[in-house]
Amino acid sequence: MSNELGPCVVLCDLDGVIWLSHQPIPGSVDAIARLRAAGHRVLFVTNNSGARLEAQEAALVAIGIPAAGDVLTSALAAAMLMQPGERALVCGGEGVVQALEQRGVDAVFDGDADAVVVGFHRTFDFDGLTRAARAVRRGARLIGTNDDATYPTPDGPIPGGGAILAAVETACGLAAEVAGKPYAPMAALVRAEVGEAAARAAVMVGDRPSTDGRFARTLGCAYAHVWSGVTPKGSTVEPSPDILADDLAAVADALLAGTSFVRIG
Repeated sequence: MSNELGPCVVLCDLDGVIWLSHQPIPGSVDAIARLRAAGHRVLFVTNNSGARLEAQEAALVAIGIPAAGDVLTSALAAAMLMQPGERALVCGGEGVVQALEQRGVDAVFDGDADAVVVGFHRTFDFDGLTRAARAVRRGARLIGTNDDATYPTPDGPIPGGGAILAAVETACGLAAEVAGKPYAPMAALVRAEVGEAAARAAVMVGDRPSTDGRFARTLGCAYAHVWSGVTPKGSTVEPSPDILADDLAAVADALLAGTSFVRIG
């Protein structure tokens, strides 16, 4: 149906939308300021689980974007798949450890566990793969923070959390339950933060249709696709976006102009 967009929740991916390896994409900082000044609530919804929440917030502040309490990560979504008092073997970064501990889960790095939680980290090696696979073979559930195969940087894509997760899945012979975008656990995290109605009325801004576009469909909200991240400009974008733009600045222009769009799904 056609919609005249008023103030709403704008869900922004970080990597490829706001920055590339913490280097701001031109116009993104000002775009956030303009959206907030117009009454839109901006939340940062990221599959990057490696860093602690305060580090992600500080990195946004460092480029001029206040972000306290506005960052939702796949690590938080993954932690919600476990119960307080359970034990998790971590094959991931500090963000995963923090999210698990806040949930009341015992985070360990070796031995048996109720679940193995896998996320992006730059210290992944054969020993870590062995520990994770062994724990799963002994009965642990396998949880992935996300399954993005690549991670965008100014020098091009590098292996992402999904590449690490695929290695663990192959080694243990079990498919993981994935928490981050575009899956239900991350959608539940957003709904818990903003409410069901606001989630459906939101706009998800992302650079990866297989993740961000599908996540918008999971939430039942609009999808704004930008060419500033991992998707080569001119590629076929599926699911079809409600807004197609070069970058976040252009998306902000469209939203602030009250552009009507067709919401799909």
